Amino acid sequence: MPAPGDLGLELIGVPQGAELDLQLRMESVSEGVLVSGTVTGPLVGECGRCLRPISDTLDVPIQEFYAYEHSTTDETTDEDEVGRLQGDLIDLEPALRDSVVLSLAANPVCREDCPGLCPDCGVPLDELPEGHNHEQLDPRWAALSQIKTSEE
Repeated sequence: MPAPGDLGLELIGVPQGAELDLQLRMESVSEGVLVSGTVTGPLVGECGRCLRPISDTLDVPIQEFYAYEHSTTDETTDEDEVGRLQGDLIDLEPALRDSVVLSLAANPVCREDCPGLCPDCGVPLDELPEGHNHEQLDPRWAALSQIKTSEE
């Protein structure tokens, strides 16, 4: 099935139209249908530390209960947020979106030890020489650097 357009977070998600593989099992239970299985597909985004591109594979379990269209009991009333069958159809998109988005990292990284970017020059820290730093001079004290001492 092609992925909907908003299946992800700000930094990572499933590309719109990417092929998702759904392996689902549907069980008829007394109040409705229980859908369970897995969703697999591609993930793309960028590292939250160094902003490099990330690509990975999504493999998320999904489980959702859908009540029969006109069934209401103590467990499933009309006010519940229980999905409902619409005739013979089940709308899986909300459950799919919930499962996928909740499984994604809010701040994905390209690798666990990604050092990120230099806060001063914006270059990835793993591309800079060891000991890289920028001299930070408080502008309020800058005039003192012009004073010559007797040692100089």
